[in-house]
Order: sequence, then C-alpha cells, then structure tokens
Amino acid sequence: MKRKIMLFVTIAALIGCKKQSTHVEVNNKPNIVFVFTDDQTYSSIHALGNTQIITPTMDSFVESGTTFTHAYNMGSWSGAVCAASRAMMNSGRFVWRANEFRQKWKKNDAAAIEMSWGKIMEKAGYDTYMTGKWHVDVKPEKVFQNVVHERPGMPKDTWDHFAMVEKFDKNPSLKVKGSEVVMPVGYNRPKDKNDNSWNPTEQKFGGFWQGGMHWSEVLRDDAISFIETATNKEKPFFMYLAFNAPHDPRQAPQEYQDLYDVEKIELPKSYLSEYPYRHAIANSNDLRDEALAPFPRTEFAIKTHIKEYYASITHVDAQIGKIISALKEVGELENTYIIFTADHGLAMGRHGLLGKQNLFDHSIRPPMIIMGPDIPKNKKVDADVYLQDVMATAIDISGTEKPSFVEFNSFLDLARGKKKESHYDAIYGAYLNVQRMIRKDGYKLLVYPEIHKVLLFDLENDPEEMNDLATDLAQKDRINTMFQDLMKLQEKMDDPLSLEETYKTIL
Repeated sequence: MKRKIMLFVTIAALIGCKKQSTHVEVNNKPNIVFVFTDDQTYSSIHALGNTQIITPTMDSFVESGTTFTHAYNMGSWSGAVCAASRAMMNSGRFVWRANEFRQKWKKNDAAAIEMSWGKIMEKAGYDTYMTGKWHVDVKPEKVFQNVVHERPGMPKDTWDHFAMVEKFDKNPSLKVKGSEVVMPVGYNRPKDKNDNSWNPTEQKFGGFWQGGMHWSEVLRDDAISFIETATNKEKPFFMYLAFNAPHDPRQAPQEYQDLYDVEKIELPKSYLSEYPYRHAIANSNDLRDEALAPFPRTEFAIKTHIKEYYASITHVDAQIGKIISALKEVGELENTYIIFTADHGLAMGRHGLLGKQNLFDHSIRPPMIIMGPDIPKNKKVDADVYLQDVMATAIDISGTEKPSFVEFNSFLDLARGKKKESHYDAIYGAYLNVQRMIRKDGYKLLVYPEIHKVLLFDLENDPEEMNDLATDLAQKDRINTMFQDLMKLQEKMDDPLSLEETYKTIL
C-alpha cells in the first residue's frame, strides 16, 4: 500500500546550537475509480430487481454503496448517443453547449482541453489513467497522463460473408447494391431458430475479439496494471475505465452464453412487434441499432438479443469484479471511491425498439451506484440526477471547488443524506430535432414535433410507460403546464428546436 503522507523537513541553524523542526502534512485525498459500461440499462442488475440476470459484482455494489435509481442521460445531437453522453461527461456542459464546445476539442484548443474532466482531476493533485472506449473529440493522451488501448465507439462491422465486400466502404452499417440491401454479419437476425448466421463466441467475426482477447478482458488487465503502478506513487489516483460492453456486437465467451437459455428469457412487459411512431422519431430501418433485428420484431429474435445482452453484461461484471479484487489486494479499496454507471440505457425489445435513440426510460436511464468511505451502504436514492453529474461528483470528492463552467451538479450530498431533493426541478431530454422530453413530479411528457404528437405517462403507476394519458381530458392542464416548462428548459439549454408550432397544434 502506498503511503499517503507527504513529509516536509526544515532544518534551522541557530547561533550556538542546531534546532530541527519537522512539519508533517497528511494528504487525505481519496482515490477515485470511475467504471462505466456502454448501452447498459438501469434494469439490468439482479440486485435491482432483474431476477433473470447474473451480476454478482454489480450486486455487491448495490449492497456496499448508494444506488441512484433515477439517473438520466440528457440526450444527443446524433444517432451515436454515446458520443454526446461522453462529451457532456467530460466537458461538464449541458447537451447543446457540449455540442458546441467539442468543436474546440476538434481543433486541439489548449484552453478547452484544460477544461476537461481528466485535466481538472490532474490539477486537483491526481495521477490520471484511462483505458477503453473514449469516443470524444480530443485524443485521450491530451486529457489523461496514462492511456492504453483507446477503443472506438464500436468495432468495425463484419463483412466476411460477402464476396463483394472490397467494393464497399466498410464503415457504414447498411449498403445498397442496385435494389439489394446488403448488411454486415450480425444484422437483421435471427430470422428464425434455424438462422445461424451469427455466433457471439465466434472469433472470426472480429468485433470485441479483435486482437485475440475480448476487449473487456483487455481493459481488466489494463486497470489492474494501473492499480499496481499507482500504488508506487504518492499521489492519489483517478481512473477512467470505460468498457465497450454490452454494446453490440454483444459477444462473450461460451461459458457466459451457457448461463442463459433463450427459451427461458422473459419478454419485457412493453414488448411490441413495432413501435407505431418509430419513423417519426428517426428510428427507421436504416438506423443501425434498430437494424440489428428483423422488422417486425419477433419474440424469438428479441429473446435471442436479450440472451446475448445478458451474457455480455455477466462477462463484463466478472471483469469488474477482478478489478475490485485488485484494489483490495493492494490495500487501496478502503481509501477509494468507486462510481459505476453506463453512458445511457438500451431498449432491447421494449416498445418494439432495440437501440437507445429514444427518450423512454429504458434508453435514457443507466444504473448509477457510488461506493466510498463515508457512503451509506445498501441505500437507494430516488431523487433525479443526470449521469453526467459524475464529473462534478468526482471534483467534489477531490475537495476541489467546481469550476464555474461545469453545469452539472455533484450528487455527493444526496448520497450522504445531507440533501433529500434533486438539484433539478425537472429532467430534460432531447434526441436530434425529432424528440423532446420533460420529467417532472412523477410524470413524463414526450413530444414528437415531426407529427405534432405528445404522449404523457404517469411514471409512478406506469413505470414501463405503456399507458399514454395524453388523450385524457383530465390531463389537459398538466400537459399544458409541462409543455410550457419544457419550453422554458429549452431556452435554458440553448436548444435550437422550436416547439411553438407543436404547442399550438396540440393545445
């Protein structure tokens, strides 16, 4: 275990005698380990109510820390929701201002780089480490002191089964050759029980097997190496450990696949063969997340995707467990705060959707758990937070004053029980210019401006968002008030979309 004491010795020589004075300053700053996954929905942890999934490490997090049951991703300006989530997370800015700010990162603006999360932690006295998925518009080496195995947003798609592959750019998900739509392996499947076009354990498909070892296992080894290196230094450490899993391609070794039987997988309560408004909210057939399964959805296809999703989560859970064991073995666990979350959720068949390009809770809510020396154990907090609050929270833990440009709030006071109510009057959500959302007072209002449509859900009594109350005349005043509150939030957020026409149409 590294020493957390900084010793300064001053020797004063006086006439006729020598006097030695010793000044000891204790560096009490704890370590901070930020662990997060990709595409993991809030309801994918056994200890939080999903009895189908196996997550012993995440279960131990729930027991050892405080869980925020209502953490939200604010939204995205692109189909790559994870990129927007990470831009907000690393800049501290709300969604539309984060979109503007990242242009400075693209230009390698030195001042903008100094405002990044990693640089703030370095200035706070931390050695900083990063491995895994980055997907931010600045090289991680400019943000963190120690970086290995930077990963892209997702592995390249697999085209092995197509002889014409050399004729196409391999990056886009869908290709058209004449009137024929050509897809990579792993898309539009399974069509039925005899569809063997994809095997999540088959390494020839590349994906997370690229390089010979599953990327989750590579990250595990990177993190353990970081821990072993950091214990030899005097400074506390901040680690940014970003798993790609369970993002597709949802691959995991056979032993994890064998834990789940597709026949025993339960369909979600909100399962639909097709979401009736999907084309109006930019969830059409050519959206790559949605193209992974056939249209219309079938029960077998969704169960298969859920099985592979669960296997991927159980596999990443095991790797996280080994990282925590390494912290314990070197004696640093008791002096370390661990924050666990994901960059957003995922639909996985709910509402007939598969991806995260929507504003239902399954796609905007990830798990959120914090553990640490003074964090209550086995505690649940239902106050609304944004997942991007993690940056402000880490700064708070470091004992450093939050910079004025960081718009998100620390939830450390909520975890410690010093505050009961959310820092936010309402939760705002956005996706492109085709979806807007406000969550307030237990209700959610969804707005689809392309078709001037609103949906209202009572989240207390209808957490799966299955019963739209927007046509209930008794809810007219509520819809009016929430819509006006949403437009006020838009102004606060510098939202470029006007909802005035939709407001006039529906009210």
